[in-house]
Amino acid sequence: MDHLAGTLEANPWVAVSRGPNRLRAQPVLFSAPMTATPTDLDAPCPPTPAGEAGAPATPARPPAVPGTLRAVRRPFDGIDPTTWDALAAASPWATPFARWGVHRAWWDAYGENAHEQTLVVVDPAGADPDAPVAIVPLMHRHEVEPDDAILRTRLRGAQHTPLTAVAPTAKAVFFGASYHADYATLLARPADLPAVAEAVADALVEALGASGEAHDPDHPAPWDVVDLRRFRCGDPAADALAEALGARTGRGWTVVREREEVCPVVTFEPGADFEALLGTLDKKERHEVRRKLRRAESAGEVSLVRSADPVADLDAFVDFHQKRWGAEGLFPATAGGDQSRTFFRRLFELLGRDGTFQLHFLTVDGRRIAAGVWFEDADAWYLYNAGVDPEARELSPGVLMSATAIRAAIAAGRRRFDYLRGDEPYKYEWGAIDEPIQRLLVVRTVG
Repeated sequence: MDHLAGTLEANPWVAVSRGPNRLRAQPVLFSAPMTATPTDLDAPCPPTPAGEAGAPATPARPPAVPGTLRAVRRPFDGIDPTTWDALAAASPWATPFARWGVHRAWWDAYGENAHEQTLVVVDPAGADPDAPVAIVPLMHRHEVEPDDAILRTRLRGAQHTPLTAVAPTAKAVFFGASYHADYATLLARPADLPAVAEAVADALVEALGASGEAHDPDHPAPWDVVDLRRFRCGDPAADALAEALGARTGRGWTVVREREEVCPVVTFEPGADFEALLGTLDKKERHEVRRKLRRAESAGEVSLVRSADPVADLDAFVDFHQKRWGAEGLFPATAGGDQSRTFFRRLFELLGRDGTFQLHFLTVDGRRIAAGVWFEDADAWYLYNAGVDPEARELSPGVLMSATAIRAAIAAGRRRFDYLRGDEPYKYEWGAIDEPIQRLLVVRTVG
C-alpha cells in the first residue's frame, strides 16, 4: 500500500529537499549509525551552528539505554499535567505549544475531529515502572476527513511549496494538536531521546502486526502514514526518530524527511533597544516605519494594553479578526468557527493566568484599532493571531501592532519575536529571518 502521490527512490530512506521551483529526492544511504542528511542549501534543514544544539546540563540520572524503554498507550486524561509540563520543560526545543494546557484546550475544542493516541514511554525495570520517562502526544484520523470543509480542520502547509501528498483516505497518525500548533517535539530529556525514539518506533511496528488490534481495540485498522509535522530544525528529537524509524524500514515502510514551512523570526542582539533594531533595517523600510509611527502618534497616545480578562474580551478579539479576514477567518458562523472560539477560550482559561497566552489591544488616543494574541516564554514572544479595524487603515494598524509588540518584547528582556508559520511579506519588514520547520513522514508500503 503506497499513499505517496509521486514515485520515490527505491531506498528505504529518502530525504526530500525542495527549493522554490523544484522538487528532488535525495537518497541517503542508511546504515548503523545513520549517515547524515546532505547539508547543501536545499536540504530540509540547514546545519545547526556550533553552540546552538540545545545541549542539556549534566543529567540527574544516567541516560536511558536504547532497548530498555517501552511506549504504551495512555489516555490523555490519565496523565498528570504537572508531569506533562515537567517533561516539556526538560526539552530545550519545547515551546509553549508543548504545554499540557495547549493540548487540553485542543481536545476540548476539536475532540470530534480526531482520535487520541497518546504514548507514554516508561522504564519497565525502573523504580516506578509506570512513571513517564517521556510523553509523545499523538492522535489519528484520516489525512482529510469528509467534514473538513465544514469543520475547517485541514492541516495547512506552505502554500507555494507543496509537500509529499498523501491519499485523503489514509489513516494518519499526527502529533496531537498539530492542526493548530506551530511547533512540536517529543517531551523528554535530550539524553533519553535515542532510547525514547526506539520505543516509539517499536510501538508503531506493533500497531502494524498481529498485536495491532490489542494496541488500539477501538480502531484496529493499521495506520497508513505517520505524518509528524512542526519539528524545528536542529531538534535532536527529529534526528533520533528519523534514525529509529529508518532502521525499521524492513518492516514495510518508507521514511521521507522534508522541509515543511518556515517561521520568520526577529532576533534581538543582547543589549539592543528598539531604535537599535530600526537601525538594522533597510533604509527605505526604516523610513516607512518611522513615518507611520509619527503619523499614529500625532493622532494621540499609542498604547499596547494587555487584557486583564481575555475570556471576557474574546468577543472583541473575534470581531477584529473577522473584520480583517472575513470568510477566511477562524471564527465564521459555522461549527468550525464555534470550535475555534472554544479553543481560544480554553487557552485563555488554562494559560492566561500565568501569561503564557495573552491578549493585547492596540489603542490610539484610547481607541482600539487592533488586537493580537501571542504565546510567551522566557526566550520569545510568539505572535499567534491578530486582527485590525479596517476603518483605522490610515493609522497603519498592522505596522503599528508589530512595532509596539516588538518594542514591548525587547523591554521585557525577550531575545526573539517569532511570527510563526507562514512567509507573509509583512513579517520581513522587521528583518525577520526564516527558521524552517520539518516534516517526518512514514508511509506504509505493504499490507
